[in-house]
Amino acid sequence: MLLDYIALGILFFVIITLFYGIIVIHDIPFEIAHKRNHPHQDAIHIAGWVSLFTLHVLWPFLWIWATLYREDRGWGFKDLQEKESKHEQEIEALKTEARQQGEQTSHTLQQLNEELNKVNARLASLETAEPKG
Repeated sequence: MLLDYIALGILFFVIITLFYGIIVIHDIPFEIAHKRNHPHQDAIHIAGWVSLFTLHVLWPFLWIWATLYREDRGWGFKDLQEKESKHEQEIEALKTEARQQGEQTSHTLQQLNEELNKVNARLASLETAEPKG
């Protein structure tokens, strides 16, 4: 009879320990999110509880969701945005430079046309002044 009570006590202990262990394990993503000051920590916490009732299907995604964010770099796209901004500035500088070079080329072309017209006029005057022999 004593062994029955001991077995029942061990059974209750194992059931309570498993129940508590499952809850603790499902709070790991929330703890990660809380530690990293994640902006969605409440949603991660609630999704962890929902995951208990969906046979733990959501739990790996919650882990990933919680670990993606870090307070010092956000979602990890900060460097990408800075590089993109830098590239946009470089493109604008190149466009301005190309526009200036186009204007210089247009001005140089106009000067060359004027000189060509002068040379053609001089050639025409020389041809008319030259005695036909």
